[in-house]
Amino acid sequence: MTGTADVGVDRDSDESGSAVPPAAGDEPEGRSGNGPTPEVSLIKDPVIKTPTPEKAPGSPPRPPATAPPAPRTEHHDPQDDAPHLDVDEPLLAARAHRPSDLIRFLAGVLGIVAVFVLAGIATSTTSGIEQDIATNAPHFSAVLSTITGLVSSVAVLAVPLAFAVERLIKRDGLRVADGVLASVLAYGVSLGIDWWVAEGASEHLREALTRLPLDSNSTLTDPVHGYLAPVIAYMTAVGMSSRPRWRVALWVVVVFSGVTELLGGYTTPLSLMLTVLIGWSVAYGTLYAIGSPNIRPTGQHLMIGLRKVGFTPDGAHRAPDAPGGTRRYHVTQQDGPPLDVHIIDREQQASGFFYRAWRRLRLRSVAVRRSPQSLRQALEQEALIAYAAAASGARAPQLVATSELGPDAAILVYENVEGRTLDELADEEVTDLVMASLWRSVAALHERRIAHRRLTGESLLVVDEKAGCLVNLSGGDIAATDLTLRIDVAQLLTTFALRIGPERAVATANAVLGADRVAQALPLLQPVGMSRSTRIDLAKLTKERKAAARARALEQVAAGERTQQQAEEDIAAAGEDLLSRIRGQILQIAPEAPMEPAKLERLKPKSLIMVIALTFAAYLALTTIKPAQLKLSQMNWAWAAAALLAAAFSYVAAAMSLTGFVPERLPFRRTVAAQLAGSFVKLVAPAAIGGIALNTRYLQKAGIRPGQAVASVGASQLAGLAGHLLLLFSFGLITGSQTNGDLSASRAVIIGVLTAAVLALVVAAVAPLRRFVLGRLRSLFFGVVPRMLDLMQTPRKLVTGFGGILLLTLSFTACLDFSVQAFGGTVSFSAVAVVFLTANAAGSAIPTPGGIGPVEVALIGALTVADVSPAVATPAVFLYRALTFWLPVLPGWIAYNVLQRKHAL
Repeated sequence: MTGTADVGVDRDSDESGSAVPPAAGDEPEGRSGNGPTPEVSLIKDPVIKTPTPEKAPGSPPRPPATAPPAPRTEHHDPQDDAPHLDVDEPLLAARAHRPSDLIRFLAGVLGIVAVFVLAGIATSTTSGIEQDIATNAPHFSAVLSTITGLVSSVAVLAVPLAFAVERLIKRDGLRVADGVLASVLAYGVSLGIDWWVAEGASEHLREALTRLPLDSNSTLTDPVHGYLAPVIAYMTAVGMSSRPRWRVALWVVVVFSGVTELLGGYTTPLSLMLTVLIGWSVAYGTLYAIGSPNIRPTGQHLMIGLRKVGFTPDGAHRAPDAPGGTRRYHVTQQDGPPLDVHIIDREQQASGFFYRAWRRLRLRSVAVRRSPQSLRQALEQEALIAYAAAASGARAPQLVATSELGPDAAILVYENVEGRTLDELADEEVTDLVMASLWRSVAALHERRIAHRRLTGESLLVVDEKAGCLVNLSGGDIAATDLTLRIDVAQLLTTFALRIGPERAVATANAVLGADRVAQALPLLQPVGMSRSTRIDLAKLTKERKAAARARALEQVAAGERTQQQAEEDIAAAGEDLLSRIRGQILQIAPEAPMEPAKLERLKPKSLIMVIALTFAAYLALTTIKPAQLKLSQMNWAWAAAALLAAAFSYVAAAMSLTGFVPERLPFRRTVAAQLAGSFVKLVAPAAIGGIALNTRYLQKAGIRPGQAVASVGASQLAGLAGHLLLLFSFGLITGSQTNGDLSASRAVIIGVLTAAVLALVVAAVAPLRRFVLGRLRSLFFGVVPRMLDLMQTPRKLVTGFGGILLLTLSFTACLDFSVQAFGGTVSFSAVAVVFLTANAAGSAIPTPGGIGPVEVALIGALTVADVSPAVATPAVFLYRALTFWLPVLPGWIAYNVLQRKHAL
């Protein structure tokens, strides 16, 4: 019953994806003449037949419908005598958003940017090309140039119009509508770029994209052709890949028209490139936004395809999709066993493109499977894996036939195996016998060097209480490496451990594979090597365990059943991830197992973030800090040096404020380096959030338990908040007493108090915001009070902590004060302190990386209110931010990398 056949499907017959079988006159080539094509229907009679819910994967196929179709009143057709076939499936979406369209759109946008950059920097090259064209253009006959210009102008509009008429005659108006929409948008974009080049672009861009025509001395040409860009957008959007003659004809006309315009002196080479890229980009952007017509084959095409390879389908219904979006159908036959049919198509291959691209970029080639480049390759690869699995002795569905289903899809026909997937079983139904059966099938695959690569719950079919079956082998590999096979073992261990715990999972694997093979999987027990669904389940399990342990600890501490330290130990134990527990079980059966994690990653996310952060910093530094704003010629370098020393001392004070709230001993130099590394983290996170996360991780790496580390950082933050408010109040009183009735200098105090009051009222009035803030504070300051009680026993620690908080504020205030004096400003230190405490807090409330933007605006505004002229306040604030934020970025990056290499971060 195994065979291969081609089934012709008219891609353009119906945009909804529910095409009808071909009529007698449209019979595809190669069709046998053994009788009429059976009638296939997706329509159920609501009176005669009641729809049934979708069947679970592997369950027995539902019986075919016995009710006859509704009687017809029209003339008799020979196909009416054919058996009526039911296909129970949801209607496919009329349109699909293809990642390939988005990629082409982004590539076109990058091309447009490249054209503008080239026009701006390569002025000599572009002008030289234009001069060469202008010099050689007179060699062409004027009469010939006029005739070709007229012909090309008519043809470039006539060919798209003729194609539209042809599509409308074939009832394909939706594609024509897509093309018209794209052409209208392209025309609008062309007008916008024309206006921008004429009014706002630089002279270099204007010279590269426009010119004076040879027969005119007054009007410049358009940077973008107002009629050529819409034509290109139209021909791209209508999808002419299946009409090669029309495509070739239209491109010939477009090229001919462009060359004619170029030789006639009505355009430039860069203008032609820009026109083509705009039409191309707008077309694909439109297609991605509204979706392309869905050409995926439906159940109707499936039934016809099964007939072509010798099956006798009687009915079918849609089953849940296989991994990767492969559609599955359960098919019943008139004269044979039920079938499980998989449909692979181009739309399914394109789905998840960006995720797969990121995985290939991030992981080494051995850790990811290379996707097939074509539909034919995908069909052959899945068939090869299926036949190899059957030959290995593993229990897996038998592949009985393959067939191409039109130009954009193919089917693989498997024997139907009844059962339920592991995800559908209750925990008590996951028996050791079932797991052992599945392990034996995996061992059989591995003996023949076949890797499954998708050993998740949806790929493990439980047939009965004692046996299981491996399904979804389409993502597997043959001639797999040892590392790939070990990843399989690690994945299956984790899949079972998520359901029945690590103890039973490791014990069952050890009974079938042996301790050595199980131990070899230990270095591969990493989240990055697992499937996406497994990573999600692992994160969810860890989060649920920690939340339950935290809630239980709070109740026990409140009831006096457990001490605070015992509760923190319980929370830390519950926070241990599942993979660590699996490693512990493996080490019990194989103490000599390798512990060093295998290197699966080629590019770590933190490395990518680091590169992005440095690029972002360089861009912001070049665009934010300008020599004209700093007014370096007017700066007093002695005061600037004093400001630099104050900024440097702030890291020592920050280290003191952290170590003072940690009862354990911390190396002071390393703590200072950690605070310096925080200046680099500020680039990609708001200052407060980035500092809290970095200090918490630093304490954990120093050997402090997670709960106590969080409590110490929380105590430091709480003390810092109290110190901030106390210093604001104290300096406000000092500033008010120094004004001698002049209220201008105390306006900053009033603004600070009003700002704090408004923020407090907003948080208290908005219920969701209030719950969010209270929840964050509760989790942040959980265990702070017991931690403070521990610190009470060592007053030296408290003096160090509170002294560090005071010195940190004074350091920043001194840096800002010295920056103001460096540009000739005169204001009291207490007023500068009020400005810093108020404006820095208000600016940092807006969650931008490092407070870039809001902090500068708030500081300049507050200094202006405190009677510092804007001419002094602006350069002073930029100097202060350069010393406290921008200058430490490079030393912070160095400290960050050094601490990571020493495993201190």
